[in-house]
Amino acid sequence: MEETLSTLSGMLWSPLAYVVLGLGTLFTIATLGVQVRRFPDMLRQIRQSEGGEGGLSAFQALSLTLGARVGVGSIAGVATAIAAGGPGALMWMAVTALLGSTVAYAEAVLAQTFKQKVDGEQRGGMPFYIKHGLRAPWLAVIVALISVVGYGFIFPGIQVNNIASSAHLAFGLETWVTGLIVTAILFLVIVGGTKRIVNFAQAIVPTMSIGFILCAIVIIGVNIDKVPEAITLIVTSALGMDQVFGGIVGFAVQWGVRRAVFASAAGDGEGTYAAAAAQNTHPGKQGIVQAFSIYITVLLICMATGLMIVVSGMYNVEDGKGGFLFEGYPGLVAGPNFVQAAIDTAIPGAGPAFVAIAVFLFAFTSQIFYFYVATTNLSFLVKSEKAKNVIGVVLKFGALGISFFGSVANAGAVWAAGDVGFGLLAWCNMFCLLLLFPVIIKVCRDYDRQRKMGIDPVFDPKALGIRGAAFWEARVADSEKDKEYVS
Repeated sequence: MEETLSTLSGMLWSPLAYVVLGLGTLFTIATLGVQVRRFPDMLRQIRQSEGGEGGLSAFQALSLTLGARVGVGSIAGVATAIAAGGPGALMWMAVTALLGSTVAYAEAVLAQTFKQKVDGEQRGGMPFYIKHGLRAPWLAVIVALISVVGYGFIFPGIQVNNIASSAHLAFGLETWVTGLIVTAILFLVIVGGTKRIVNFAQAIVPTMSIGFILCAIVIIGVNIDKVPEAITLIVTSALGMDQVFGGIVGFAVQWGVRRAVFASAAGDGEGTYAAAAAQNTHPGKQGIVQAFSIYITVLLICMATGLMIVVSGMYNVEDGKGGFLFEGYPGLVAGPNFVQAAIDTAIPGAGPAFVAIAVFLFAFTSQIFYFYVATTNLSFLVKSEKAKNVIGVVLKFGALGISFFGSVANAGAVWAAGDVGFGLLAWCNMFCLLLLFPVIIKVCRDYDRQRKMGIDPVFDPKALGIRGAAFWEARVADSEKDKEYVS
């Protein structure tokens, strides 16, 4: 079973990373590089946006998104990219992030455009824009069902499996003990509903990200004299100019692109749920905030991880034939071990504990976000309050059950099942982004037009010929009523 799932996963994911890169290039050209042009607006929106009317502030939505995007891939994924593609893979991760950020922008724009008011909260995401934008309700139902099952009962197992494995290696804790602890903490968070989930993400995500970056700065600082050499090595390896790694430039590109996509989750629809929950006056605003989340995930955290590994020299690079092109630490297995060894060069013995804590925080926030995604899809599928409450209880028990089961399950099977589910959703989302390309461009140009006029952009879907945006249509109607009342 595991072998079959792994084969299917490879078939889904091998071409997918390049599809994201292709779409990113297309959107970058079509939006005239919105991810670069609107960088000042990204920071302004995060700083000034406030929640209200059942919506989150831009910062809260960003924190919720980063809770999923800043995950185990930010540690283990970067290490495996270096092991398979050499240091040059880091440069291609950065390039992919720059282009792929427009994919995150595009899906966030659609999530905002076609969101709905559900039980007093602003909710939306992939199934919402498939139904109301693409007008394919049957496909929206299929996507929502896969998402409820995946995010509620399968994907969280990947995260807790990583937590349990790291805790066992660092502290000798039995995996089932870690599973019980994580499950208990998860219960305390999800029982408080959306408000507690958001508050948890808002508090933990910035703290864990800053803490990890500070650690990376310490490691890089200890090896500061090697930084210029490391950067030169990364660039020359990426371009096939290094004597040692030049022969595997193809692997550098392949693994850099794939790991950047996996680490950032750009294009798989995952970030759309948090993006839709944000309160603002125009979909373009949250689009640029979501593009900024890719910068934080890949250009900041993943690059910090990669540079920390490269400057310390604590990594091995495979030659694709069972041997190694470079062995900085013979016998060291690719993954979190690279980061542990890098930390140990500056703070001997601290590596395993630090990585275990980082993995816990990164993985657990992803687990929390998965539950939020599952409940959003449940709200899309079930309209009856009574049925929603009953299924909601089942979903809570399911999330808690997989939280424990994932800690003791076979790691390979858990990862393979998760990869298949993510892959199916990602492919579906890519096609939807392509088909809804005209809507994305209309929203982008409308935002640009209003910004050039020096006004705070306000969205009117009917004025742009966009149908199915019921939330915004109602808001425009209310605004016009208010104007009539005042006059």
